[in-house]
Amino acid sequence: MASISALGVGSGLDLTGLLDQLRAAERQKLQPITAQRTQEQAKISAFGRLQSALNKFQDATAKLNDPKLYQGLKTQVRGDGMTASAGATATPGNYEVEVLHTARAGSVATTRVTDSSEALAGPNASLELSFGDGSTRTVTFDEGATLVDMRNAINADADAGVNAAIIFDGQGHRLVLSSRESGVDAGVTGVSFAGLADPGALAEDTAARQAGRDAELKINGITITSATNRVEGAIQGVTLELTADSAGKTLGVTVQRDTDSLKEAVKSFVSAYNEMKSTIGRMTAAGSDATSAGELVGDRVVRSLESRLSRDLTNLVPGGDITMMSQLGISLRPNGRLELDESKLDDAIATNQQAVADFFAGDSKEAGLAGRLGDSMKRYLGDGGLIKSSITSSETRIDSLKARFERMETSIERSIERYRKQFSQLDMMMAQMNSMSAYLSQQFDIMNAQLGRRR
Repeated sequence: MASISALGVGSGLDLTGLLDQLRAAERQKLQPITAQRTQEQAKISAFGRLQSALNKFQDATAKLNDPKLYQGLKTQVRGDGMTASAGATATPGNYEVEVLHTARAGSVATTRVTDSSEALAGPNASLELSFGDGSTRTVTFDEGATLVDMRNAINADADAGVNAAIIFDGQGHRLVLSSRESGVDAGVTGVSFAGLADPGALAEDTAARQAGRDAELKINGITITSATNRVEGAIQGVTLELTADSAGKTLGVTVQRDTDSLKEAVKSFVSAYNEMKSTIGRMTAAGSDATSAGELVGDRVVRSLESRLSRDLTNLVPGGDITMMSQLGISLRPNGRLELDESKLDDAIATNQQAVADFFAGDSKEAGLAGRLGDSMKRYLGDGGLIKSSITSSETRIDSLKARFERMETSIERSIERYRKQFSQLDMMMAQMNSMSAYLSQQFDIMNAQLGRRR
């Protein structure tokens, strides 16, 4: 008898539906593995978020461990026309700056020519430039060079010391030469031409000469000169930038400790710690079931991290006038967050900034609170840290679960295929039995008819 291609055709039973139910029942065995994989993937994501929050806290801590933060100065200029910036060698102080005049570059101009494209240069044409420091420089021209060619040749010469431009004054074209640097010494003071096709074609217009000038100012009554409007070194560690409208003005400059940056660094430290604690709180929250609980509930790495940081924050920092965070207005609340009293911090910075520096940074990289915290966080961050190890462990478990899932799925499909073959054999057997039953019934009916029996 030919085989049956569709289950249940021969027997009339819903063997396909039964096979589907068996497959669904077998695949229930995969659900625990899927749940474990989902859990491990959630842990990896959670550890990534924890690492990000901890990196931010580490950055805030490192800033407090930088000695430059406590040495920083800021400047304030009273009045318009000047800016000031303080460097590492500056010291606090107040200064009165009277700007007599600003620095400028020297310039000279030639007499005019009617046509700027007219050939002016002879075989050995050149110009000689004189400067305020007594030096001279020479620029040569190609034969037949025009005023435009001369301008281009001057600008192409890195050693010329001037920039050239052509100005049309309404009657003709002039070559204007401006010093590339300001000040008396760098200022161009004269120009003369040689080797022109017409010796009288170009000459300096002495009436248009503008001498270079040094900036001149008085700082607390002391006269200072500068070749540029950037005045460096007159006040130790301070750079003054004069602007065009500063001439004739008396301005005030104050150099003082940059307490604002220090306060912002402390506030960022508190904020970053609280953000990290909030992240941990969400990840370790106990829920009513597995779906509502945090991804890292009961994780030993998180527990050790919280314990270590709490110990670092509460232990005394010896060696200075400030040994506890509370003296700076920072308190550890019962919920594990930090709370900052800004007025108390302001008072500590204003009265003893060195003590604040000693508390956070100490006299070495590991001595202060920031160094202590930084050392602790190294155990958890980086390629060799505990967080990375936890992520790697979860990734390994996921790989193992994936292989287990595939093996079990293969086993289930083999079982289903075995059931399919058994059902197919059952279907064929039932079909044969049904066929035999129909045949016997037919024979009995014939016999009854011959014997005159009624059914």
